[in-house]
This record gives sequence, structure tokens and C-alpha cells, in this order.
Amino acid sequence: MAARVVGIGMDYSATSKSALTWAVDNLIDGGDQIVIIHVLSPSSDPPTKQLFQDTGSPLIPLVEFREINVSRQYGLTPDPEVLDLLDTISRTKQVRVVAKVYWGDPREKLLDAAEQLKLDTLVVGSRGLGPIKRVLLGSVSSYVVQNASCPVTVVKGPPKPIKS
Repeated sequence: MAARVVGIGMDYSATSKSALTWAVDNLIDGGDQIVIIHVLSPSSDPPTKQLFQDTGSPLIPLVEFREINVSRQYGLTPDPEVLDLLDTISRTKQVRVVAKVYWGDPREKLLDAAEQLKLDTLVVGSRGLGPIKRVLLGSVSSYVVQNASCPVTVVKGPPKPIKS
């Protein structure tokens, strides 16, 4: 099987971490490339935003992304748990891991990433909004599933605790 380019939407929420874990456990094979896709609010203003606002950042190799100064240049605060998982998968399965940062509407930027990066598949988390909230707030995952240029897997987040 040929190596694939697998995009994973990441905002460090529990649902995006679930999506990453699911992709690592069920989808990623040796030789694949994982692109961790961050979409930041247009109001965030890191130093590099002006350079890359239209196209997103260049691909950032994991070894550079781990450096706090590099992450801060893009307005990110990486999660140690996510970085450890990415380090482990890159070593154990010989997977290339890179990150890319976009600024704007997550719906549109995830679609841009699918096309620009020629993703073979995209994995995103779902907040599990009910039908009314989904209509009022809009669902990023629903929009991406309906409009992406590649197959999309939506991973539901961890179950919510039952209130007694």
C-alpha cells in the first residue's frame, strides 16, 4: 500500500485528541505522513500571521514544532500529551509528522488544507452538538464532511459524564 497523507484537525480539545488517538490506533501505517492542522482565530496575531495568512504556514517538522519558540511564532501552545503521542508514532511506525497553521474559519481552512495538501483522508473530532445547537452554531465536522475533496472521518469525543 502506498504511503498516504493523513490530515488531523487539532485544537487540543478532548475531541481533537480523541480524533488523533483514533487515527493513530486505526488508520496510520508505516511510511504515512501525518499533517496536524491547526486553525486559529483570525483575531490571533502571532508574528508570522502576516506572512502566511492566505496560504497557511509552511509545513513545520515535528522536531521544530516541539521547540517552544517555533510554536509561539505561530501563536500555538502545544500540548505535551499530543507531542508525546506524535513522537511515539513517528518512531514506532516510521511516520513523518508535520504541522500546518491556518488563520480563519475552521470550516473553510480545513477544506483548504484538504486541497492544498492533497490529503488522502482527513480526521476531525466532533463536539457532539445536539440537533438544535448544530443548526444554531453550525457544525464544523458536518460542513467538512459535506464539502471536503477527500474522505473525512469524524471521531466523537469522550463520553460526557452522567449527572446524578
